[in-house]
Amino acid sequence: MIAGVPTEFTPPGPESFDLPPIIDGVDWFTKPVLVSALTVVVIIWFFWGASRKAAIVPSKLQFAGELGYNFVRNSIARDAIGSAEHMRFVPYLCGLFFFILLNNVAATVPLVQFPTFSHIGWAYTAAIMTWVIYNAVGIRRHGTWGYFKLQTMPAGVPVWLMPLMIPIEFISNILVRPVSLSLRLFANMFAGHILLLVFVLGGEYLVFETSNIALAGVGVVTWLMGLAIAGLELFVQCIQAYIFVVLTAQYIGSAIAEEH
Repeated sequence: MIAGVPTEFTPPGPESFDLPPIIDGVDWFTKPVLVSALTVVVIIWFFWGASRKAAIVPSKLQFAGELGYNFVRNSIARDAIGSAEHMRFVPYLCGLFFFILLNNVAATVPLVQFPTFSHIGWAYTAAIMTWVIYNAVGIRRHGTWGYFKLQTMPAGVPVWLMPLMIPIEFISNILVRPVSLSLRLFANMFAGHILLLVFVLGGEYLVFETSNIALAGVGVVTWLMGLAIAGLELFVQCIQAYIFVVLTAQYIGSAIAEEH
């Protein structure tokens, strides 16, 4: 034991994400539910406000709305799916991108400070929605047999290799994609937030719960490092929303493509 340091400090862990209900007796109404509902309201308000008085010379809000929409349409949907097919998927991709983005960024908003997708169920739900959509459009385009043939039998592979390739491609293209999508998003949100908690709570403990001036100084440095971690976490929050939607668009594009 270091002199002046009591041993009561408990580092944050998975239990730090188990938040109690906001309203007693309403077990389902937790902070992630509230945050996600607020992000839906913000997204609807933002795009409604940006589009309701559209003009040739855009207002600042219209310009911001068009910038966000065009980013998803041109830089994600069109590049990954193709100019002939992308427009019908833009509403889903745009809504998905901003929903994930705002729920991630909520982790750095004062008084909210919780990433919704640090709960694995939310990440699973988003991934399953994507899985259903890209498989459904693929089956609709190619038929059930044609689609699974496209996904499991790569063009140009010798026939004698097919018994090996078919199960590998099936697992990779059909089963693993929703798991990798969800785990990537969940793991980044969970790890980033728990790392930030370690720096913030650890610094608070060293400053306020110890009588050692040197350790209190270390606590201040820890807080400053926590600010740097918060900036890094904000970057990761944005990039994870982008990656999730880019992969979604790529999966849709591969599902409707004529061959791989």
